[in-house]
Amino acid sequence: MILADKIINERKKNGWSQEELAELLDVSRQSVSKWESAQSVPDLQKVLKLAEIFGVSTDYLLKDEMEPDNTEVYYEKDPGYIPVRRISMEDATEYISMRKQILPKVGLGVFLCITSPVILIFLAGLAGSQLSSISPNACTAIGLVVLFAQVGYAVYLFIAKGGGLSQYEYLEKEPFETEYGVEGMAKERLAENESSNTRALTTGVLMCVLGSVPLMVCAVMELSPFVIESMVCLLLLLVGCAVYLFISVCGVHSSYKVLLQSDDYTTEKKRKNAKLEPLTRFYWLTIVVIYLSISFITMRWDRTWIIWAVSGVLFALIRIIAESYIKAD
Repeated sequence: MILADKIINERKKNGWSQEELAELLDVSRQSVSKWESAQSVPDLQKVLKLAEIFGVSTDYLLKDEMEPDNTEVYYEKDPGYIPVRRISMEDATEYISMRKQILPKVGLGVFLCITSPVILIFLAGLAGSQLSSISPNACTAIGLVVLFAQVGYAVYLFIAKGGGLSQYEYLEKEPFETEYGVEGMAKERLAENESSNTRALTTGVLMCVLGSVPLMVCAVMELSPFVIESMVCLLLLLVGCAVYLFISVCGVHSSYKVLLQSDDYTTEKKRKNAKLEPLTRFYWLTIVVIYLSISFITMRWDRTWIIWAVSGVLFALIRIIAESYIKAD
């Protein structure tokens, strides 16, 4: 049994994850992963520390011919211990491939939701400006049909297409270990896609920022309500395109960070997100109820869309405050 196998065996006997062992050794999880996949070998000081932590001799760790007295691997240190999943190269490749296929469709669904009031806002402004012979009631009816059609198709995309990623949700919510080659592949792909991710992110941010400029100029110049409402439509279209880029391009880029468990996908972040999930679900469910209630009562679908913009900003603030009070176990 080689050193890599012995580290795996002894770590699992103690019921430790790679991250927990890394904390005991004051090294990164990636270092432990490389030792266990035989990509690198710990230095002498780390070998001595491993022997001390595992309660074995250095001879046992370093000499391949020396086998443990009991080669049975224990995955549990107590009845409530849950084994950490191991991600193979096949799992990682399938996960990335599925994200590349599904995220553009999810992005399209979000785009349709964001731009769903555009026709309604434009036609309502057109009817109010008296530039068209179409009656206000007809404009409202057409706008609502388009709105519900877009939202309906978006919901279909979320359920039929987005549901395919549910089998990999644990990668974003639970700690896991990667088998040999997965980490190297993820790092290589991450570097290859860095430039396209930066372009998409920059373009999306510029769309959001520049899209608001015409609206502010029109408001300052006190132009007609129809012109202002047209600029609102333009803003929604640009924001929709920006969000599509964020999801379809940046979302795929983040897949590699998920596999590397870095940035927003570290074990600590995952534990915090798990604690915040009930708050997130309650918040957005409440917003949906408020949006639908106000919209149906007032029938001003061309105005109530602003609830989503305000809610998004407010949620970011609430999340920052909540995270400051939450400690990951």
